[in-house]
Amino acid sequence: MNFFMRKIKTLKKNYEFKNVLSKGKFYVSKHVIMYVKNNNKKENYVGIAVNTKIGKAVRRNRIKRLIRESYRIEKNKILKGKDIVFLWNKKADASVINYSIIHGEIIELFDKANMV
Repeated sequence: MNFFMRKIKTLKKNYEFKNVLSKGKFYVSKHVIMYVKNNNKKENYVGIAVNTKIGKAVRRNRIKRLIRESYRIEKNKILKGKDIVFLWNKKADASVINYSIIHGEIIELFDKANMV
């Protein structure tokens, strides 16, 4: 398997999300909210959630793909041993979003969290 094609470890269970959201620190940008909690493991685990009020499945899945790709590009530059949950800010307009906006905000959030 290619070095760059390794799969991102994900949070899947509801209790995993709730644990990070209740006990983790949060960082906010215009479109994306990031919660971070230490997991005492050697890898980062990532969860992405987009509220159904944002739009239909096509729009929500596009936002999740853009966030996942932004994380994938930056994952080798950030600290290991974290559980990270990305949420879409429901006050933000999702109709005009593109990759460069989300990628810039993800980098900004990692800088705020001192994870670089």
